This record gives sequence, C-alpha cells and structure tokens, in this order.
Amino acid sequence: MKKTFLAVAFMLLLTVPSVILYANAQSSQSYTITAGGSTFVFPLMDTWRVQYNNLHSNIKLNYQSIGSGAGIKLLDQKTVDFAASDAPLQPSEQTAAAGTVTIPESIGGITISYNLPGIDKGMKLTGPVIAQIFMGSITMWNDPAIANLNPGMNLPSQKILTAHRSDGSGTTYAFTDYLSKVYPQWKTSVGQGKTVPWPVGTAAPGNAGVANIVKSTPYACGYVELAYAYQNNMSYAFVQNADGNAFVEPTIDSVAADAAAAATSLPAPDGDWSKVSIVNQPGSNSYPISTLTYVFVYKDLSQVSGETSDKAQEVINFLNWIVTDGQKYASTLLYVPLPDAMVKADQNAISEIRFGGSAVPEFGPIATAVLAIAIVSIIAVSAKTGLRLAPRL
Repeated sequence: MKKTFLAVAFMLLLTVPSVILYANAQSSQSYTITAGGSTFVFPLMDTWRVQYNNLHSNIKLNYQSIGSGAGIKLLDQKTVDFAASDAPLQPSEQTAAAGTVTIPESIGGITISYNLPGIDKGMKLTGPVIAQIFMGSITMWNDPAIANLNPGMNLPSQKILTAHRSDGSGTTYAFTDYLSKVYPQWKTSVGQGKTVPWPVGTAAPGNAGVANIVKSTPYACGYVELAYAYQNNMSYAFVQNADGNAFVEPTIDSVAADAAAAATSLPAPDGDWSKVSIVNQPGSNSYPISTLTYVFVYKDLSQVSGETSDKAQEVINFLNWIVTDGQKYASTLLYVPLPDAMVKADQNAISEIRFGGSAVPEFGPIATAVLAIAIVSIIAVSAKTGLRLAPRL
C-alpha cells in the first residue's frame, strides 16, 4: 500500500508540467492590459489588439492613442502596463520613470502630405525646403524653391497652410530631428522635441488630427505617419535622400533601407536611448524621415497600480507576441517588420521583466497545489518507510 501511495506521489510530480500547460490553456481568468501613447503606431497597435484577442479571448488590450508625451506621463504615474512612443526617453524622463526597459516594436515613415487640387502624390521636396515651409519663410506653393524642384508641375499661386501637432508627439520629435539635421537654422531657431515653438501653422492633436486638417483644407500640408496617409488616400512628397542623388518615395522598402543603416548598434534595454535616431541615413533608396517606435515598461511590474503576478505574465506574453508573431501584421499597414537582431534584443529585454523583484512565476495555482501534494507525500512516505530518494554511492 505504501509503495502504491509513493508511486502515485511520483506520478503526480511527473505530471506537473502537463497540468501547468492544461491550466494555462484552459484559464478563464480575464485580464485587460492597459497602455497609452503614440498615435503614430496606433493603426498597428489596434490590429495587434484585435488579433491577440482572437488568439486569447480572455485578454484585452485597452490602448489609448493620446500621443507619446501623454503616454510617458501615464508611465511616470505608474497607471499603465506600458507606454508607447516614437521618441526615446530623454534623461529627465528616464529619471522620472526609473527602472524601465526600452523595447523597439515597429519602424515607420513620416510623409509630407499635401492637399493641392489636381496634383497627385509625387511632388519633389528637399529637407531645407521642407524646413523653410514649416518655418514660414517659404509661403507660396509656386515659390521658385519649390517650382525649380518640380519643372512642368502646375503649382498654384496659393498660400501654403501648414499643420502640426498640438500635443506632445513622438512624430514631432522624429520630424524635428530630421529638420534639425538638414537645416541648421531650424536647429538653432526652433529645435527638436515632442513639442516645439512652431513659427507658423495650425495645430491639431494626433496623427489623425493633422491628417484631417490636410485632407479637408485645400493648399494645406503637414507631416503625417505613412499608414495614416495611405489609409486616407493622401498625396505626399518624394523627399531627397541623404546622399542628395535621388528623390525617394516613402514605402516599406525605402523606410526599411533608412532603418537598416542606423539600427545595427542600439543601447542596452535599460541604457540611454536619448540619442538614437534613424533619420537621414545614407543610401540611394533610403527615405530620410523615418523612426523607430518604442514600448516602455517597468522591469518590476509590481510598481504598476493594480498589477498582479498573473496579469504581469499576460503583459509579458503580449509583449513577446508583438515583437515576434505580431510583426507579420506590420507590412500590410506600411510599417517595417523588425529585423531579426532587433527581435532577439527585444526578447532579451522582455526576459528581464519581473514582478516584485522575482521572475514572474510560471506555475499557476492548480499546478502549485499538485506539486506541493506530490512533494509532501513523497517526504512523508519516505520518512515513514526509511526509503532513500537517492542511490547509494
């Protein structure tokens, strides 16, 4: 009888992995992952939300497309599971959100979209001309600086109406990063940031807000993420590359070419990312206004309001999915899938996430109970019978 009992205990111990898998697969506990930030990545993030819920019906993503700056504030307040931004954390933000890791999760392009009746996409622009348009020193569509780049194009004698972001924006950060690199006067008079003192133009929140102004206002132009421009059937410019030998259309391939030249050496997940930039990289087919987008998440998720160990595991599962299987949805929305090396770096970063200073446990309550029963049974029976659990040496 004792041998039978011991055998059953061993059987329980051996079946724990199967119980774990079964318990995880059959879990009916529902969780809502909360996040917010970048409007740039919203089309892709919203697709991830739907597709992940199709795979895991008990997991929902509540992503607020409120702009990178607002998302980072929520991160500081520890009220979201993660924040998304098109701009890396700056030193002061890293201090305010100490203990975070940076996870690149997509790559996208920023178009110079315009609304010129009778003129489809394909207007050619250089970086300095774009900077002067947004500074207000080039004010007319038929200005010689634009006309000389577009011979034969019937440019109207109409004032240029520029649109820009009103909120703290990673798209603005990447766009003004580009302008600062190609036109020194922009760097000294306006500068780079998620918010800048725009000399001219109309402001609106989010990529969708700027896209709406451009689409609804004749003779307007603005900087709009490629997916928004494509989804709204907007016209956009071909921009001169960093080499100065071609005007490049923003596409998946040309954005990927720009990213490939810059993304070979990135900081550690918990390092200083404030200087990371992929704009204006060399290459004949490199579209120069491109950016990485990022997820920021605390290494210790127990800091987040309302977090539990089980929910933390679901956050980790979701982050692992978006940087691996979730990348297959990027191209159809005109985002560039992450390179393999970046995926591996992201996986390493995600593996560092903990709950309460310890690795997030993989045993659920059922598996833990089974394991405990098995171990206690083995110890009790072996103590009673004097049975050795290890071979004699």
